[in-house]
Amino acid sequence: MRQYQLKETKEINKIICNKCGKEIAVVNGRAAEGVFSVDYRWGYFSEKDGERHSFDLCESCYDDLLRTFRIPAEIEE
Repeated sequence: MRQYQLKETKEINKIICNKCGKEIAVVNGRAAEGVFSVDYRWGYFSEKDGERHSFDLCESCYDDLLRTFRIPAEIEE
C-alpha cells in the first residue's frame, strides 16, 4: 500500500526592485544577483504598530540608499 503526503511549496519566480522596477533574474528559485530584502514587522511604540513592511532593492538602489545615510553603515569584508 502506498501512502502519500501532499506538500505545498512556494518558490520565487520573479523579483522586482521596489525602487527602480528592475527585474532581477531568478534561477531555480534563487536570485541570480545581489538583492537587499527587508521583511520587518513594526512593534509597540511605533506609529506603524503591527504593520509588516517588506521590499526588495537591486544592488544599485541599495548603494543609492546607503549614500543618503548621515552615519555610514558598518560594512565588514
